[in-house]
Amino acid sequence: MLYALFWMSLILLVYIYAGYPLLVRLAARLAPEPVRAHDGETPRVSVLIAAFNEAAEIEATLRNKLAQNYPADRLELLVISDDSDDGTDDIVRNVAAGSAIPVRLFRQVPRQGKTAGLNTLVPEASGEILLFSDANSQWDPDAIRYLVSNFADPEVGYVTGKMVYVNDAGNLVGDGCSAYMKYENWLREQETRTGSIIGVDGGIDAMRKALYRPLNPDQLPDFVQPLKVVEQGYRVVYEPRALLKEPALSDSTSEFSMRVRVSLRALWALKDMAALMNPLRHGFFALQLISHKLLRYLAFIPLATFTLATLLLMPRGGIYPLAFLGLVALYGLAWIGSKNESAGRNFGPLYSVPYYFLLLNVASLKAVLAFLRGEKRVVWKPRKG
Repeated sequence: MLYALFWMSLILLVYIYAGYPLLVRLAARLAPEPVRAHDGETPRVSVLIAAFNEAAEIEATLRNKLAQNYPADRLELLVISDDSDDGTDDIVRNVAAGSAIPVRLFRQVPRQGKTAGLNTLVPEASGEILLFSDANSQWDPDAIRYLVSNFADPEVGYVTGKMVYVNDAGNLVGDGCSAYMKYENWLREQETRTGSIIGVDGGIDAMRKALYRPLNPDQLPDFVQPLKVVEQGYRVVYEPRALLKEPALSDSTSEFSMRVRVSLRALWALKDMAALMNPLRHGFFALQLISHKLLRYLAFIPLATFTLATLLLMPRGGIYPLAFLGLVALYGLAWIGSKNESAGRNFGPLYSVPYYFLLLNVASLKAVLAFLRGEKRVVWKPRKG
């Protein structure tokens, strides 16, 4: 029994983090589905921004969008203030008063969260393409052009850009987060070549307005809306030329809380969209959704059983002492990294990657427990770098 537990746990962990990416890479080579993009596309677009107490960030975000290399007469900005009380609304009005490009402010009272805010904004948008930005997102000047170029392909319904986390060199959480996003972005490139990606960034996304479906306030728009697009028979693709730069969180407490929240909402999204995980109806996409999301969020289970089996089998020799040494290295490096973070010392990938790997898995554990309790999170404080 212990031997089976050891090998089943190990095989599952390898599949989740390495086997599935290699499978997608193989599928992309054997049966590629290229996106028929065209950089000359200039449809009318609406940038939607939900903001709660973003006085420190909102002006820079709006001016970043107004400075995009995109025809001014084809662009508008819509901001919904989620009952902000820090002057966010006045800043938006001031920017709007001096802008040749329409900047429209809406207010949501009482506070209801991002999803409800987007549901309010979409009917007000005049663009045929909706663009979603966080209130602190800084896009490269050609981001909109690159995003909308993909809609020249009639099969594409949703496009996400490339998020690049910036952080001070040697920041434990920041380095780990950056390494994780490099891994995710590579995986999205492979998934795009097979059809559709699993998971988007949310801070630099675009979709056809005709495909938007109003969501419940507790649903995660960055996850459920793309799945709704796939459900309607369209592709969700990744555009690496459309860049978003955001500061990585600099402390593990903030990053952990954010990962718990995102994981919890994603679990509810998987429950709501469980029909898409039926391989008989949705083929390879169902396998992608199960592998990339469901198994990833549950990876703490085989990690725990592998650890337990390794500890019990180590005295029996063979490969098991080597597995034990590998676990000692994983947990030991993460522990040293945690101690160094507390002391304010510098770091490198040797510490940040194991630390962030365990942080993600512990956050998933906490999210699963909250999910089993029936807990939901609709509103939260802004993410700060």
